[in-house]
Amino acid sequence: MAQDKQEDGGTQTSPVTLKTLAARLNLDPATVSVVLNNVPGRSIPEATRERIRAMARDMNYHPSYIARSLRNRRTMMVGILTPVLSEGYHSEVMNGIFAQLIEQDYFNFIATHRHRPELVEKYPAMMASRGAEGILAIDTHLVVPLSVPAVSIAGHKTIPGVTNVLLDHRVAARLTLKHLYELGHRRIAFMRGHPASSDADIRWECLVTEARELGLEIERDLTIHISEDLTTPELGYPVAKRLIENKRRFTAIICFNDVAAIGAIRALHDAQIRVPEDVSVIGFDDVPYAAFHSPRLTTIRQPLAEMGSLAASLLIDQMNGQMSGGGSDQDTAKAEVTVEPTLVVRESTGIAPRGGEK
Repeated sequence: MAQDKQEDGGTQTSPVTLKTLAARLNLDPATVSVVLNNVPGRSIPEATRERIRAMARDMNYHPSYIARSLRNRRTMMVGILTPVLSEGYHSEVMNGIFAQLIEQDYFNFIATHRHRPELVEKYPAMMASRGAEGILAIDTHLVVPLSVPAVSIAGHKTIPGVTNVLLDHRVAARLTLKHLYELGHRRIAFMRGHPASSDADIRWECLVTEARELGLEIERDLTIHISEDLTTPELGYPVAKRLIENKRRFTAIICFNDVAAIGAIRALHDAQIRVPEDVSVIGFDDVPYAAFHSPRLTTIRQPLAEMGSLAASLLIDQMNGQMSGGGSDQDTAKAEVTVEPTLVVRESTGIAPRGGEK
């Protein structure tokens, strides 16, 4: 920092400018700017580059972000829109996003909307007005066309200029039901997702379709909607408890996600029902702690971090194309990119007890 004398004899610290730094180095300001802003294609000796960086560190100089943005017409900022910040699904997706944005020198800021429709509608425009060149939406029902490129993870609405990164839920349903069917389960309970979840409807529709293909009956009394919009095991505990209290026999529960599955296992344990000897439980997502629960959770793995990374990469391509006037802009953005799920068999599913086929 430079120090200026005040009238009372003291000193006042003021920011070091590019010109001050260049004068101290006895170099042209343009040369210093090229090095500190990592401008490619300029032939500057490495020794000179290191001298500039060292002096910048010594003088605590930082390039003006605002000036650089005005000069390049780029903010290098991405807005991330998500219902909540929670450990599990959302954090794993964001880890993938962060890795890609950091690699490409993008900054990000996050807005949470708690599934409030008015916030989902207005936040994208607010993000764009605050400098976001593009928007990444996680588990969010985008409702209106946007003024900047956007990619939606688990988005199921077709909106011009928005690319949806989706799991193949038909394959996920087939893997789930086939696994239980081959273990002898016929009386299967279903835990349907909360309507606020962007995957809830498509996941249920695919389960219904695949059950029909296998000749499995979905019983109304063994199908319960999740009524609470939670991100903890409390999500599944009351649902499993209701299934138990219905006194309708079942040998397996298909849970909406891993968090709900962990809550369901606890409810079964409290009712002296063993997992998987009496009832098998299967989750969805394969969040990190699924492998460390007891029993270790059988689940459908979504490649969450990979989905986040892919979404960020697609968005960066769109933003770069738009800024350069190329073809990878909103008009030519892919409408949909699909990723594949896998079945991870652990300890929470097993052979159906005798009579489970009836």
